[in-house]
Amino acid sequence: MNRIFVSLLAVIFSISVRGQMMDPVHFSSQLKTLEGNKGEIVFSATIDNGWHVYSTDLGNDGPVSATFTAVKMDGVEMVGKLKPRGHVVKQFDKMFDMELRFFEHKAEFVQQVRFTKPQYTIECYLEYGACNDEMCMPPTQVDFKQSGKAQVLPADGEEKKETTSASETAPIDSTSADSTLADISPSSNAPLWQSVVDELRSEGGADDLAGHSLLYILLMGFVGGLLAVCMPCIWPIIPMTVSFFLKRSKNDKGKGIRDALTYGLSIIVIYLGLGLLVTAFFGSDALNAMSTNAVFNVFLFLLLVVFALSFFGWFEIKLPDSWANSVDTKASATSGLVSIFLMAFTLVLVSFSCTAPIIGLLLVETTTSGNWVAPAVGMFGFALALTLPFTLFALFPSWLKQAPKSGSWMNTLKVVLGFVELAFALKFLSVADLAYGWHILDREVFLSLWIVIFALLGAYLCGWLKFQTDEVGGELHKPMPVLCIMGGLASLAFAVYMVPGLWGAPCKAVSAFAPPISTQDFNLNTKVVEARFTDYDLGMAAARQEGKPVMVDFTGFGCVNCRKMEAAVWTDPQVTDKLTKDYVLISLYVDDKTPLAEPMEVTDAQGNQKTLRTVGAKWSYLQSHKFGANAQPFYVLLDNEGHPLCPSRAYNEDVQAYLDFLQQGLQRYSALHTK
Repeated sequence: MNRIFVSLLAVIFSISVRGQMMDPVHFSSQLKTLEGNKGEIVFSATIDNGWHVYSTDLGNDGPVSATFTAVKMDGVEMVGKLKPRGHVVKQFDKMFDMELRFFEHKAEFVQQVRFTKPQYTIECYLEYGACNDEMCMPPTQVDFKQSGKAQVLPADGEEKKETTSASETAPIDSTSADSTLADISPSSNAPLWQSVVDELRSEGGADDLAGHSLLYILLMGFVGGLLAVCMPCIWPIIPMTVSFFLKRSKNDKGKGIRDALTYGLSIIVIYLGLGLLVTAFFGSDALNAMSTNAVFNVFLFLLLVVFALSFFGWFEIKLPDSWANSVDTKASATSGLVSIFLMAFTLVLVSFSCTAPIIGLLLVETTTSGNWVAPAVGMFGFALALTLPFTLFALFPSWLKQAPKSGSWMNTLKVVLGFVELAFALKFLSVADLAYGWHILDREVFLSLWIVIFALLGAYLCGWLKFQTDEVGGELHKPMPVLCIMGGLASLAFAVYMVPGLWGAPCKAVSAFAPPISTQDFNLNTKVVEARFTDYDLGMAAARQEGKPVMVDFTGFGCVNCRKMEAAVWTDPQVTDKLTKDYVLISLYVDDKTPLAEPMEVTDAQGNQKTLRTVGAKWSYLQSHKFGANAQPFYVLLDNEGHPLCPSRAYNEDVQAYLDFLQQGLQRYSALHTK
């Protein structure tokens, strides 16, 4: 048994190690001119061992196919479709239920074109998908851009001259200096964009919060599992299941305990497998992209609303009964460990109506955290908590007599969780609203909805509000327990606490979920800290003119910890005074979806060429290229030339430490300017 637990922990550890950025496919691109006015754009790939790149036209139900997209075609037109070249491996895949075609080691994709003008401009990209036996990369783009002269067929059909310059046939390497920004910036202020990673490392970098965030997700999953245990779909099953295992081995109590432990371990394996599936399916880049994607966040909002309504008793989310019956029949027909595993799988199917909303909320939180190992860790915590009562009651059967009996308290817990899910749903709608600038859920609207939700929750717990499911058993007019009334009063007090926020009060307890106070139309609070600039180059120019140091705040509309820092730290009078008077504050939102006036060609740290198309992508590139970081919040103090004054800082609500951080930057800046 211990070996199995050690193996599970090793799986989680190995996934966390693999959570780093991977680059298994290396592309180069070139334009080849052919006879006459024809040519072809060739994308050539070198693929790492163990990985494969999928071919073209696999259909919508399959993995990511290789596709060609033309952004701009001036003086040239496409001929036919994208064609793959090379040794194609064909293999039937049971998961997709189809034959897949892919390349190993090397691949080549060709798009034929025809020149229609003497001068041409081509801007396009290839999108492809890559997988190995354990994981997949998110859809990845290979950009190609080139302008030049071309041979065009004369109208009278006379013989063409084959005059092709070397620049037209030479390969365009993705690391070519002509198409990168390694030494020049997307703005005219190149020195301000030069990397200072080594300088920051010599100063000492920001705190690493990855371990803390994963621990938080593990605890969040564990709490979710404890709540699921108390649902009416699971709690009544516990004594029956434990009694079954004990009766199954009357003469061997140890066997009954081993069976119960195996049953609990099977539950862990099932839910952990679900977390690993989510982890492998999405991957790190896809999770980061989805965290601010409007469609995805609106979908999550609607999904959580549906879960909340199911907890309110409007309808029940159920899997087909035939599934549970089929698995239960197989469990009865088999023996040994397989039968116990099938029994655990039956529990998962039967309890789906109660656990799905909790699991859904957990996976929603983890998949938008940007940490791709988070779903597996969260589901492990959930399953671990779910197995505890089965294991403990099997070890100590006498505890069953002291356990609370099934009753109306379970339905009360469901309704309370419904209100909580409804409140959390608004958070995801807010992320999409902020990233795309819709302004349909500004801070005062968000707070108003939360005030109503928690006021209704308080009324329910105090017994003033009833749902249809509360009428079962003739308990409609039964007084609420003291614990419920105390919880109701706390919820009502929380609703009252948020009311001043409608006029600009910080409301620190909800700052992590509510939109930033800058979105509020009516604000009586004059002590709010707002950045003077949301453009890096403009802010640096102002700092040079005013002779002040700079604090660059890399943040995001959907960044929970950023809102916490702004509400808990920036509102401190001393911090506010330094940020507004002694520094030029620049806030750069890495998830801003505003399109750039013109796309920018850059090269990332791995030497891959990328096209930046949004304001957020531009600031995200600045953070990774100049400072070697990609997590938010991220605070760095700079002089007027873009050099760091002291170590950078990440999320930490220690106000005094933040003051010391700002003071250290001021002292260093003063020392540099008095020499």
